[in-house]
Amino acid sequence: MTLINPPLLVHGGTHAARAFRMMVRDLSHGAQGITETDDLRVTQLATPGIGVRVGDGSAVIRGAMAWGQGSYTQYNVGFQSVPIAPTGVSGRSDLLVLRVEDPEYEGVRNPEKDDIGYFHVISNVAANTVKPPAGMTAVALARIDLPANAKVVTDSMIKDVRTIANPRRERQLHTASPGADQNWQGNSGTWADWPPASRFDIRVPTWARRARIVMTISGLQVMGSIWGSTAFRLGGIQGQSIMIDDGSTRGDGSVRINAIAADTIDIPNDMRGTTQRLQGLVFLTKDNAGSLQADVVTTVIADLEFEEGI
Repeated sequence: MTLINPPLLVHGGTHAARAFRMMVRDLSHGAQGITETDDLRVTQLATPGIGVRVGDGSAVIRGAMAWGQGSYTQYNVGFQSVPIAPTGVSGRSDLLVLRVEDPEYEGVRNPEKDDIGYFHVISNVAANTVKPPAGMTAVALARIDLPANAKVVTDSMIKDVRTIANPRRERQLHTASPGADQNWQGNSGTWADWPPASRFDIRVPTWARRARIVMTISGLQVMGSIWGSTAFRLGGIQGQSIMIDDGSTRGDGSVRINAIAADTIDIPNDMRGTTQRLQGLVFLTKDNAGSLQADVVTTVIADLEFEEGI
């Protein structure tokens, strides 16, 4: 048989378990990993000992034994303690995974009495291991790098190797143009918030861990000769600066330049779920006496993409 019938969900039909697993696979776009940022985070025991604990969360685990096996969902409520073997005279790295052992494809576990999904420790892996072995239906959660004679596992020994199956992304595009001339002579030797048209209030998603930001100020008029830099600031975080130069000494206002600053920044915890000011910045050296003007033919474009991460 090739085409699996009946298709989901036909009234009166009998559906195999793998039909539902294939639905999970399709809905997760064939990806596997945890669902959200804090899911199944591995930490030291409440009272540190020779073990770790896994927190709340869920994951999608793609079947590794055969195409058409589909994907499994598993979730954990509360903290689950997982023992780790102590070390002797040599250190060791162990990989902690969430494993599914489906007897339809492997093993002899009985779903009526055995755990089909369980936390599994793969002992003595390479020190750079971040994935389960090929052919194992599992997602990696943490690598525990144990020194010699270890009888206690601490957070410093736990390397987070989780990945998000389908990280959330949100793009925000903001545009503006001055209603009148906005001039800045600068020459102060410090960064300035300019132009006023490049000021936007940005809602930061609660799940955001990083942001890719492009600030474009197109059609700035140059009055005289200038040399300096432009950048942006989101909240208290300043992005990468780039050099701006009129490339001319004409000084008659006929020169217009495009100032583009872009960077990827990490979003700190206290910024998530808040509204932050995004502001364009400019810096002109004291050695050039020129100035900049943003006017009605200047366009400001702020392009942000927030991304979920670990």
